Amino acid sequence: MAAITLIEAVTLALGHEMAADKDVVLLGEDIGKNGGVFRATDGLQARFGEDRVMDTPLAEAMIAGISVGMAAQGIKAIPEMQFMGFMFPAFNQIVTAAARMRNRTRGRISLPMVVRMPYGGGIHAPEHHSESTEALLAHIPGLRVVIPSNPSRAYGLLLAAIRDPDPVIFLEPKRVYRIVKHDVEDNGEAYPLDTCFVDRDGTDITLLSWGAMMHETLIAADQLAKDGISCEVIDVATVCPLDMATIIESVEKTGRCVIVQEAPRAGGIGSEIAAELSEKALLSLIAPIGRVAGYDTVMPYAGMEKQYMPSVERITDEVKKAMQFS
Repeated sequence: MAAITLIEAVTLALGHEMAADKDVVLLGEDIGKNGGVFRATDGLQARFGEDRVMDTPLAEAMIAGISVGMAAQGIKAIPEMQFMGFMFPAFNQIVTAAARMRNRTRGRISLPMVVRMPYGGGIHAPEHHSESTEALLAHIPGLRVVIPSNPSRAYGLLLAAIRDPDPVIFLEPKRVYRIVKHDVEDNGEAYPLDTCFVDRDGTDITLLSWGAMMHETLIAADQLAKDGISCEVIDVATVCPLDMATIIESVEKTGRCVIVQEAPRAGGIGSEIAAELSEKALLSLIAPIGRVAGYDTVMPYAGMEKQYMPSVERITDEVKKAMQFS
């Protein structure tokens, strides 16, 4: 067991499944010789060969289309979109082919493919490198959307995604690729998909988040504990389908909820969670549901990223506002 970063956990999981299953194949831009722009596939081409770790042209539609064809024949294709903002040329293949294949063939064909995408802001990149548009993908029936928040979850959830018979979108929050390390054993044990993780028990308020924002959310919970506010912190992890049972159980206990997302506020995953809670747990709420989110604008360039993204202060302020209700 070694202490590794989130990006190293991704590499570890990919290597484990490639060694265990000869049908696992990686393809994408610069993922072979160079090991990917973030080095997620570093060393894998040398280990498994060019026929299983394939460098492709700069053509996302082609990458997705070839992956659909491979997966339809039982090959476990793992294409990488170099950045989430580059996925739109591939969107047609992902939405009209990958997401619908099982339904279109009445279950005769499934697509065991995992589309990996580094996503989110915080690394001082241009706008098309910094989006958090997970809600676009979560809205498409037939796609599962998974977002790890730390190294151990990156390892376990990626294993589960690769083993799933249907398409999974695996979004990797690049801001936290290297900021924290976990002890991760390469034991091949997958974490469950479609399940929230309760990171901290609490009694006063439920904090919900996913991906990189779990970092700020946990720090905020620590600060609020010093003020006597007990936060239950939940990592949503799979944003489609949502594990509303765990979320509702927590809110029924605490009576308050604040949702933290990096994505723009309007039409986001947080909006869907808030709507579900309003329908199914309204009588348990003793305060309005709070949302802390990015702003409804394009992610600004490097100099203003910090102002755009939810901060610990914004989270604690929203929690204190909710605590005024009793």
